[in-house]
Amino acid sequence: MSLILARELRGRDTTVDAVAPGPTATDRFLHGKDEETIARLAARPPLQRLGTPQDIAEVVAFLASPGPPGQRRGAPRRRRHRPNAGTAPAGSGRRCVTGHVVYASSPGGGGLARWSGLPTPGGPLLRLSTLAVALTSALALVTGTAATASAAPDRAPATVEPVAWTPCNPDPSKPDPKIYDCAVYPVPLDYAHPSGEKIGIAMMRRRAGNPAKRIGSLFLNPGGPGGSGYLWATTTRFEPRVTDSFDLIGFDPRGVARSNPLKCFTTDEEAAAVFDRAVGVPVTRDEISGTLAADKDYTDACARNAGELVKHMSTMNVVRDLDRMRQAVGDTGLTYAGFSYGTLIGATYANMYPDKVRALIVDGNVDPQLRLRNGLEYDRQRATGFELALGEYLRRCQAAGAPRCAFAGSDTRAKFDALRDHLRTAPVTLPDGSTVTLSTFTSQVANALYAQTRQAPLARSLQALHQVVNPQQTLGAAPSAEEAKLLATPAPAALREAPADTPYSSDDSYYAVNCQDKPFPPAPQLFPLVARAWELESPTFGRYQAFDAPPCATWPAPALTSERYTGPWNRRTATPVMVIGNTFDPATRYAFAQRMQQELGNAVLVTVDVVEHCAVGRSAALTTLVTSYLVDRTAPRPGQLLKPDADAFPA
Repeated sequence: MSLILARELRGRDTTVDAVAPGPTATDRFLHGKDEETIARLAARPPLQRLGTPQDIAEVVAFLASPGPPGQRRGAPRRRRHRPNAGTAPAGSGRRCVTGHVVYASSPGGGGLARWSGLPTPGGPLLRLSTLAVALTSALALVTGTAATASAAPDRAPATVEPVAWTPCNPDPSKPDPKIYDCAVYPVPLDYAHPSGEKIGIAMMRRRAGNPAKRIGSLFLNPGGPGGSGYLWATTTRFEPRVTDSFDLIGFDPRGVARSNPLKCFTTDEEAAAVFDRAVGVPVTRDEISGTLAADKDYTDACARNAGELVKHMSTMNVVRDLDRMRQAVGDTGLTYAGFSYGTLIGATYANMYPDKVRALIVDGNVDPQLRLRNGLEYDRQRATGFELALGEYLRRCQAAGAPRCAFAGSDTRAKFDALRDHLRTAPVTLPDGSTVTLSTFTSQVANALYAQTRQAPLARSLQALHQVVNPQQTLGAAPSAEEAKLLATPAPAALREAPADTPYSSDDSYYAVNCQDKPFPPAPQLFPLVARAWELESPTFGRYQAFDAPPCATWPAPALTSERYTGPWNRRTATPVMVIGNTFDPATRYAFAQRMQQELGNAVLVTVDVVEHCAVGRSAALTTLVTSYLVDRTAPRPGQLLKPDADAFPA
């Protein structure tokens, strides 16, 4: 077991002092700020309570003020999609623990009863990450009073209409295999008015291979949020025993692709006019202000164009739709496999309808409790998950050595850090004229960590870029500069299958779901501060992750005022939920899988030792367990650690 994995399994939080490269990051943050002003803000009595909007506004405005303008220019974000997301105890006050600070709300309704980490006159310098987390938590507490409570499941109608299937061909460019059917199933737009306006959920079914042994339907969701699951009816991740026993059903959740896609723009040109002004990893003052302005224009467009659907995009409503579909296909209990964000759909279903679960697999898990209670802290932990996965990728690269891993060196980690830090100050122009920026670089590294099949090619691209930056260090045969071009292109948006014949060819379901599920402080000016704090502990992905969330600060239907399911998460299902977690999953860190297993009322965790996002179909040993679970409802033995079938750097 590696040291990184040992720390992860123990849930150890690394302190800023342990990971910061030195005082330079803090010095940059404090550049131009008067220490007497910092001390005054820290010492004033209202900070002990942070009880008024004026207190919040002054602190946020002061801390989020941009540093000196830099010279680096990043690449625009072409789309706002990332490549493929704690309950207070009962009592008069709430006590929450983060990786950096403990705070408690007072019974009298004030904000913070304790504020740690601030400097005092003549004392140590500001602990930046402590302050960011504390300020974030304070804002969440002050604004969180508007959050809706967990809603009870809606009472289903006595009967639902069956699905009206019609034969279809998933790929019209090929001969029809004549085993697929398609449908659009109507569900209520607003479950408070079930007889009112309807929206259509696009469904595809692959009929069970052996009708005589058919058990029922296996519903599939690939994640996102905003991922199209329609064509997942064609997946080959499962053994024949599964596909013989179940109809495989893929569907686009509400607002996604074919299911009444939620659209914030009317044309691609309108979208480009906004998205092209945003930078994926903004660093300079101009980049940050331009990105935040574009984010606000984006959410303004959503308020104008998205319609009533934007108010009804929470995972709770997706789960209500799923239960309608379960009944409509004639299943008395749900059999389901959800991946990534799809694990939240599964966990929510298990708790809203625990007596309707037949078998449920969740692979690449979110932490439901954290995600629905504190979006900012959830995203901070996502950033550290990407950082852990990157560290393990570089460690395995160095262990494999060249030529298996083209980027391997005597200190592969330092070699990578040098490239990233170079891009913080200036882009790199390749021989063909294309440009690698910090934004394109970061998005492609993140994208490669999702799948082992992308990791050896990433190593070749990194080595090619290293040679462009350090031509004097090139020795012997090595990747050509052409291979660095991958890093000059933003990673493609994941899982998008919007129909191409519409004027606006994408949809905006990613933010529609995230911003309605995950509560964020309604203060866009907070995020530059958050980015500075997060990049101290997550130098590659902290800023990248921090600037994913600002649209939620001004979203027209935010979590704090929306109906959503926030727990409980421990309702017991008759069959244990099968939880699958990869030791170095970048997007949904292993600790999330551990917490999912602990939070659910009846669940078992299976672990796969791999740097990759999700595991079903990547390990023969796991596939055997999945088949036995789905078909026979035999729960896996707890505590198993499995290996993937392939190596990222094969010999």
